[in-house]
Amino acid sequence: MTITQLHYLIAVAEHQNFTLAAEKSFVTQPTLSMQIAKLEEELNVRLFDRGTKPIKLTAVGEKIVEQARRVVIEAERIKDIVSVEKGFVGGPYNLGIIPTVMPTLLPMFLATFIKKYPKVKLIIKEMTTEEIAVQLREGKLDGAIAATPLGFDDIVERPLYYEPFVAYIPEDHRLNAQSILKSEDLRLDEVLLLEDGHCFRDGVINLCGAPKQLDPSEFRIESGSFETLIKLSDENMGMTLLPYLHTLQLKEVQEQRLKHFEKPEPAREISLIYHKSELKLQITTALKEVISAVIRGAISFHDVKIISPKQRSRQV
Repeated sequence: MTITQLHYLIAVAEHQNFTLAAEKSFVTQPTLSMQIAKLEEELNVRLFDRGTKPIKLTAVGEKIVEQARRVVIEAERIKDIVSVEKGFVGGPYNLGIIPTVMPTLLPMFLATFIKKYPKVKLIIKEMTTEEIAVQLREGKLDGAIAATPLGFDDIVERPLYYEPFVAYIPEDHRLNAQSILKSEDLRLDEVLLLEDGHCFRDGVINLCGAPKQLDPSEFRIESGSFETLIKLSDENMGMTLLPYLHTLQLKEVQEQRLKHFEKPEPAREISLIYHKSELKLQITTALKEVISAVIRGAISFHDVKIISPKQRSRQV
């Protein structure tokens, strides 16, 4: 049994196709199939049911793939230990970022990080928190940037910054005359929301003190982007809430429609997260240091109340 065979096993399990798994593993299909057959012969079990399309793992195959993932991750730790001892910060690093953070944060730190750590090859992917959690556990991501707390025992959270919620209110809205808002001023039926699946949406719903299950009979507009929500609000279709960094991109006339909340301001916690196995920790630490440095001048780190998608809050 070799680490290479385990890599091939995991690839076939993920793609449910030998040809595609071989392509993703950069080997020929006969080579991959031969190595899987050798592994099955050594273990004296069938790992895949080849009679189905797509092919499926057998019951014992599912257990072996789960263990194979752990073995591959632990094998990678050996290289990681050597890199740490040598003080080397380099190599590929797969980073996931949630959609409501990526457009504003990435341009702020990417150029600085690349310049400071030219030997690191960042592979950046936009994905949901749910996708991030799965891929961290499977070893497909080395780290991620997401809204926390998540409450997963196997995922480490290192806070980067606290980003206040800011209200964007059209001129004829009932709250337009108020200089400072309170969370109890909000009515969920007046708030334009992101589509389901965005953690910022859940944070807004929690801030409004409403259940996640909204009344389907109510007229609602939901969108996948803040830009669309802003345009709808400009057309007096309702108010919306924005993360603070997104407000820095608004035009001067749009800035006049922003309303801040009383202190402690409702905010979301944005963290750099990674699996507790702590692979490539030297790159993770370098990312945290660079992001914290560039964000420090843009956002206050104090006197905020964290609004979590998991219905928890705390003051910082």
